[in-house]
Amino acid sequence: MANAASGMAVEDECKLKFLELKSKRNYRFIIFRIDGQQVVVEKLGNPEETYDDFTASLPANECRYAVFDFDFITDENCQKSKIFFIAWSPDSSRVRMKMVYASSKDRFKRELDGIQVELQATDPSEMSFDIIKSRAL
Repeated sequence: MANAASGMAVEDECKLKFLELKSKRNYRFIIFRIDGQQVVVEKLGNPEETYDDFTASLPANECRYAVFDFDFITDENCQKSKIFFIAWSPDSSRVRMKMVYASSKDRFKRELDGIQVELQATDPSEMSFDIIKSRAL
Protein backbone atom coordinates (compact mmCIF):
# COMPACT_ATOMS: atom_id res chain seq x y z
CA MET A 1 0.00 0.00 0.00
CA ALA A 2 1.80 3.10 -1.20
CA ASN A 3 1.53 6.29 0.77
CA ALA A 4 0.48 9.42 -1.11
CA ALA A 5 3.04 11.57 0.70
CA SER A 6 6.07 9.47 -0.11
CA GLY A 7 4.66 7.15 -2.77
CA MET A 8 6.78 4.41 -1.24
CA ALA A 9 5.58 0.85 -0.80
CA VAL A 10 7.13 -1.50 1.73
CA GLU A 11 7.69 -5.06 0.58
CA ASP A 12 6.13 -7.69 2.88
CA GLU A 13 9.54 -9.35 3.13
CA CYS A 14 10.81 -6.27 5.02
CA LYS A 15 8.20 -6.72 7.74
CA LEU A 16 8.62 -10.51 7.80
CA LYS A 17 12.40 -10.39 8.21
CA PHE A 18 12.08 -7.71 10.87
CA LEU A 19 9.63 -9.90 12.82
CA GLU A 20 12.08 -12.80 12.55
CA LEU A 21 14.91 -10.60 13.86
CA LYS A 22 12.71 -9.37 16.71
CA SER A 23 11.11 -12.64 17.81
CA LYS A 24 13.41 -15.44 16.66
CA ARG A 25 16.64 -13.44 16.64
CA ASN A 26 17.85 -15.22 13.52
CA TYR A 27 19.53 -12.07 12.13
CA ARG A 28 21.92 -9.61 13.74
CA PHE A 29 20.98 -6.87 11.30
CA ILE A 30 18.95 -6.10 8.20
CA ILE A 31 19.86 -3.51 5.60
CA PHE A 32 17.04 -2.07 3.50
CA ARG A 33 17.26 0.00 0.34
CA ILE A 34 14.76 1.87 -1.76
CA ASP A 35 14.43 0.22 -5.13
CA GLY A 36 12.25 2.18 -7.53
CA GLN A 37 9.06 2.85 -5.58
CA GLN A 38 9.49 0.35 -2.77
CA VAL A 39 11.64 -0.55 0.18
CA VAL A 40 13.32 -3.96 -0.17
CA VAL A 41 15.67 -6.12 1.92
CA GLU A 42 19.23 -5.72 0.68
CA LYS A 43 21.20 -7.77 3.19
CA LEU A 44 20.58 -10.01 6.19
CA GLY A 45 23.33 -10.33 8.80
CA ASN A 46 23.83 -13.69 10.51
CA PRO A 47 23.43 -13.74 14.32
CA GLU A 48 27.19 -14.24 14.76
CA GLU A 49 28.09 -11.15 12.74
CA THR A 50 29.44 -8.15 14.65
CA TYR A 51 28.69 -4.45 14.65
CA ASP A 52 31.80 -3.95 12.50
CA ASP A 53 30.41 -6.42 9.95
CA PHE A 54 27.22 -4.39 9.95
CA THR A 55 28.86 -0.99 9.42
CA ALA A 56 31.09 -2.47 6.71
CA SER A 57 27.92 -3.57 4.88
CA LEU A 58 26.63 0.00 4.50
CA PRO A 59 27.62 1.65 1.21
CA ALA A 60 29.88 4.68 1.58
CA ASN A 61 27.99 6.88 -0.92
CA GLU A 62 24.38 5.69 -0.79
CA CYS A 63 21.56 6.02 1.72
CA ARG A 64 20.10 2.98 3.47
CA TYR A 65 17.78 2.08 6.29
CA ALA A 66 19.05 -0.52 8.69
CA VAL A 67 17.96 -2.39 11.78
CA PHE A 68 20.55 -3.69 14.21
CA ASP A 69 19.88 -6.01 17.15
CA PHE A 70 22.35 -4.80 19.76
CA ASP A 71 23.20 -7.14 22.64
CA PHE A 72 24.83 -5.64 25.68
CA ILE A 73 25.43 -6.14 29.39
CA THR A 74 24.12 -3.46 31.72
CA ASP A 75 26.07 -2.04 34.66
CA GLU A 76 24.01 -4.42 36.83
CA ASN A 77 25.41 -7.30 34.75
CA CYS A 78 22.11 -8.07 33.00
CA GLN A 79 22.11 -9.34 29.42
CA LYS A 80 19.88 -7.08 27.32
CA SER A 81 19.17 -6.29 23.73
CA LYS A 82 17.79 -3.25 21.93
CA ILE A 83 16.67 -2.94 18.36
CA PHE A 84 18.13 0.09 16.64
CA PHE A 85 16.73 1.72 13.52
CA ILE A 86 19.50 3.52 11.67
CA ALA A 87 18.85 5.97 8.88
CA TRP A 88 22.15 6.03 6.99
CA SER A 89 22.45 9.11 4.83
CA PRO A 90 26.11 9.83 4.04
CA ASP A 91 27.05 13.39 3.13
CA SER A 92 28.53 12.08 -0.11
CA SER A 93 25.26 10.56 -1.37
CA ARG A 94 23.18 12.32 -4.00
CA VAL A 95 20.81 15.06 -2.79
CA ARG A 96 17.79 13.46 -4.46
CA MET A 97 18.55 10.13 -2.78
CA LYS A 98 18.84 11.82 0.62
CA MET A 99 15.49 13.54 0.07
CA VAL A 100 13.74 10.30 -0.92
CA TYR A 101 15.11 8.43 2.10
CA ALA A 102 14.31 11.31 4.47
CA SER A 103 10.73 11.66 3.23
CA SER A 104 10.02 7.92 3.43
CA LYS A 105 11.74 7.19 6.74
CA ASP A 106 8.91 7.75 9.22
CA ARG A 107 6.42 5.77 7.23
CA PHE A 108 8.84 2.87 6.78
CA LYS A 109 9.78 2.94 10.46
CA ARG A 110 6.10 2.71 11.44
CA GLU A 111 5.88 -0.58 9.52
CA LEU A 112 8.52 -2.08 11.81
CA ASP A 113 6.88 -2.51 15.18
CA GLY A 114 9.38 -2.91 18.00
CA ILE A 115 12.14 -0.44 17.25
CA GLN A 116 13.56 0.91 20.50
CA VAL A 117 16.21 3.42 19.46
CA GLU A 118 16.48 5.54 16.34
CA LEU A 119 19.73 6.92 15.03
CA GLN A 120 20.37 9.24 12.10
CA ALA A 121 23.90 9.06 10.70
CA THR A 122 25.58 11.00 7.90
CA ASP A 123 29.07 9.83 8.76
CA PRO A 124 30.45 6.56 10.26
CA SER A 125 31.55 8.46 13.38
CA GLU A 126 27.89 9.28 14.13
CA MET A 127 27.11 5.60 14.58
CA SER A 128 30.29 4.38 16.22
CA PHE A 129 30.05 1.42 18.57
CA ASP A 130 30.45 3.75 21.57
CA ILE A 131 27.49 5.87 20.46
CA ILE A 132 25.34 2.78 19.94
CA LYS A 133 26.33 1.49 23.36
CA SER A 134 25.61 4.81 25.08
CA ARG A 135 22.19 5.07 23.40
CA ALA A 136 21.30 1.51 24.45
CA LEU A 137 21.97 2.03 28.15
